[in-house]
Amino acid sequence: MSYPVDLHTHTIASSHAYSTLYEYVTVAKQRGIRLFANTDHGPALGDAPHEWHFSNLAILPRFIDGVGILRGIEANILNVDGETDCNDRMRRSLDLVLAGFHPPSIQPTSREAHTEALINCIKSRKVDIITHPGNPKFPIDAVAVAQAAAKYHVALEINNSSFLHSRVGSYDNCLTIATAVRDAGGWVSIGSDSHYAGYLGNFEKSLALLEAVDFPSERILNQSPRVLLDFLESRGWAKIVEFADL
Repeated sequence: MSYPVDLHTHTIASSHAYSTLYEYVTVAKQRGIRLFANTDHGPALGDAPHEWHFSNLAILPRFIDGVGILRGIEANILNVDGETDCNDRMRRSLDLVLAGFHPPSIQPTSREAHTEALINCIKSRKVDIITHPGNPKFPIDAVAVAQAAAKYHVALEINNSSFLHSRVGSYDNCLTIATAVRDAGGWVSIGSDSHYAGYLGNFEKSLALLEAVDFPSERILNQSPRVLLDFLESRGWAKIVEFADL
């Protein structure tokens, strides 16, 4: 099964990424990606765009060459209280908020502290998807986090890039997380975490992992634009009328 939504991409607005938004659109058209989220890193990272980048995203058209564009951010979790670097002014121009652990915005400490930070972030109701929670540098209590995510209707990401380029050693953690989310009745997101447009829509490793734990496909956000948009509306985001026919 192909998945027509990618919820985690980075453009040259983050200088450690290498493609423009329009280059992503070109690849999306080639690969049948109908909707993708532009989620550059939050401003707490050294090479991330300024907060004005996010508060100005409302100027982007909803469709570019027929491909739907979601205005998003991959925010940085800053502390054990689960606070992020996405402020309310930025949020008013966004369609969704992803958040994860990214040194040096936060440093690894202990399994207990990482778990507390994620649960507090989830409980804040200001984040829709937790990115790459299987990062071995930030061990967590997967069951506790998955149960909180299910309760507060937040998705946990199975990050394809973690199995290809970054966060070496994530597989077993992600297997545990996927199993915990399955058992808790929660949602997962799959993200390419592309820093180059050629990886857009590459979910091969993530989908193989989800198949290995028999994760129900109806609880994968990327299965269709409508499933994802309904999820966001259920979390309090405004209906995007331009996407009514997606």
